[in-house]
Amino acid sequence: MSGLESISELERITMQNSPLHNLDGRVKLVMLLAIIVYAVYTTDIFILVLMEIYLMVLIYVSKLSFKDSFIKILLILPFGGAIAIFQPFVHAGTVIYTLPLGIHVTAQGLAFGLLLISRLIVCLTSIVLLSSLSPMQEVVDSFKKLGMPRDLAMIFSLFIRYLFMFYDELQRIRHAQASRNFDIFSKKTAYMWRLKQVAYTIAMMFLRAFEKGETVYFSMLSRGYSEESDIYTAKNKVGMTDFTFVSTTLALIICLEFIKYIGVI
Repeated sequence: MSGLESISELERITMQNSPLHNLDGRVKLVMLLAIIVYAVYTTDIFILVLMEIYLMVLIYVSKLSFKDSFIKILLILPFGGAIAIFQPFVHAGTVIYTLPLGIHVTAQGLAFGLLLISRLIVCLTSIVLLSSLSPMQEVVDSFKKLGMPRDLAMIFSLFIRYLFMFYDELQRIRHAQASRNFDIFSKKTAYMWRLKQVAYTIAMMFLRAFEKGETVYFSMLSRGYSEESDIYTAKNKVGMTDFTFVSTTLALIICLEFIKYIGVI
């Protein structure tokens, strides 16, 4: 599955019907960002475990696949997890084990690395959950309603709307290459020749993107687009389900902080 095919599948998942899918986009965005902020703030691993359990419950209520969610998390985890892996070897503290070549493992580094990986897992789970609950356009609209500058919102909105159109252009190029028996992974052709064809493909995509962008821009101008134009965003009212989700999430964060404050955990 290619990258943009994955995006298409992700957009299909966001169209499902569940209590969390039907929430207001602003509520989903703010609450999941609040979970991320609190996960970065807290230094208690047990609290992070409880927050991860809460997110797993949300995934279950959303009728999302646990397997697909875990795969997405694991695919992103190495990008930040590498920093946590090196912490036991670079963090100063009490040496608990010595590896060959004089590499020391410290207790403080091990604890800090475990804290970092726990934070990362909670944050990635929140991001995966948000991306599975809200279409990309809804996320942009939610940011705009929350105060994102109009020009930035316009750029993001146009990017999302024409992302799939450029993917269609790439598919046409790839189909044309396949009809001429071109395979980038084929070892029957010289490596440098394959590399040159890939460079041609990238150059062709730049040219077609420029031509398509120019055509779209003139089409927008002919329909009245100007610097004062704005994106239409529907006005949705926050309902009882939204208040329930907000109250539950905030209550969890407050209770965890209170329990930590009184020293129970």
